[in-house]
Amino acid sequence: MSQKDTYKTIDTSPEPVLFKDKNSKFYGYIFPVKTEENVKASLEKLKKEHHSARHWCYAYQLGTETITYRANDDGEPSNSAGMPIYGQIQSFEVTNVLIVVVRYFGGVKLGVGGLINAYKTTAQLALNDSDIIEKTINNDFLISFDYKNMNKVMRIIKEKRLTIINQKLELDCQITISIRKNDAMDIFHLFDQLYEINITKIN
Repeated sequence: MSQKDTYKTIDTSPEPVLFKDKNSKFYGYIFPVKTEENVKASLEKLKKEHHSARHWCYAYQLGTETITYRANDDGEPSNSAGMPIYGQIQSFEVTNVLIVVVRYFGGVKLGVGGLINAYKTTAQLALNDSDIIEKTINNDFLISFDYKNMNKVMRIIKEKRLTIINQKLELDCQITISIRKNDAMDIFHLFDQLYEINITKIN
């Protein structure tokens, strides 16, 4: 039985959304991220942009098979900001995304219930505005062979419409290919049974 080998994410950030409640303004931003360094860079940029804001609450999720996530209340009452934002990431079933909600305090306290609703709604609006796409989970393989075997290798790559990520075509040739996870073992065996051709999994 084939396993799920697709995931949902975004490739671009839409314009920020704005939610208002009792004079407080909540700006919702969503970013495509792949690493914690990406998360850090996006947060630093926003903090410069909104340096007079009161809170920059956020949540992110990274990974397709091994998931890491974090939710941060940034000074708001515990679990009133980060987790409601993260709840929307889960609800939309997206990964490799960071959602930041920037709050400008309007002078009237919203209470924990009001905050939960504001952060949840802002995150939801940001996701609704995003172009959510489906991508495949791929495995990468390195194929090593002598130049004389080039045709054999290229024939399979062409027939199976495989994606080449990298290639070094000299006397000793190396080609890195990316294969959708559910097809990976079949393709691996095709190359593995060829004489004088080595294939190894990279990730």
